[in-house]
Amino acid sequence: MSKLRILLTIFTFEFTLVSAARAQTGENVNVHAGINHDEFDRLLKKYVNEQGLVNYGAWKQNEADLSALDEYLRQFAPRLDNPAQGNEKAAALVNGYNAFTLRWILSNYPTESVWQLKDSFSGKRNEIGGRKVSLDDIEHGALRPSIGYRAHAVLVCAARSCPPLQRFAYTADKFEEQNDRTYQAWLARADLNKFLPNEKKVDISSIFKWFKQDFDKTGGVPKILGHYAPQSVREFAASGKYDTKYLPYDWGLNDQGPHGRNYSRTQLLLDNIFK
Repeated sequence: MSKLRILLTIFTFEFTLVSAARAQTGENVNVHAGINHDEFDRLLKKYVNEQGLVNYGAWKQNEADLSALDEYLRQFAPRLDNPAQGNEKAAALVNGYNAFTLRWILSNYPTESVWQLKDSFSGKRNEIGGRKVSLDDIEHGALRPSIGYRAHAVLVCAARSCPPLQRFAYTADKFEEQNDRTYQAWLARADLNKFLPNEKKVDISSIFKWFKQDFDKTGGVPKILGHYAPQSVREFAASGKYDTKYLPYDWGLNDQGPHGRNYSRTQLLLDNIFK
């Protein structure tokens, strides 16, 4: 295959990814009330660093902590008799999404990207509320319809361009405050979002393009940027008077070790063709 054909194919695939992100749907997911997130909080503090990268290698070698993650996730499985509502449901499903994603990576580690694994997002293998659901169900069927744009800062799909995984579990009583903190941490990361007032431009995550409709429902991307961007650029970010560039998405694994560091767009294409 010529270099030109490879580049055209990559462009076509990336356009397809964007289109799919906009069109994705899922089944609604309910979860029962009363899930205890303390153990997940402990595990996040132990294995996630300040940059949001995960020490998958050490975690996989620790049988006790693998079992602790499994035990935590078993809380989601029982059939519903008392469904969680509001922020309790949101916090539980965000934690569930992130914990199931971590377990999926740990089960297949080492890997260079979540895209090297089969049906990472569409596979109905996660037991919640008496049935098996996919990560897409949690994101597109439950959280985006219920909490809208707020979902996009807190769901972490094990990629380096994802909003950084936080070192705490979300809870019902603090969910809104934690969500705000997570947005602020994400937008403060200059490698993930750049605000350049002197050049009248912003370079922001492709998430703001893929899910533009979610941000539009709340006043548009500039309003959200202005609310959560670093204080020094907040007024500029809110103005919308700049050129916007969407950064290429790095799907390399969010690993503290070497895996995912050199995962290329060409490899992303090949993994989606041949996996």
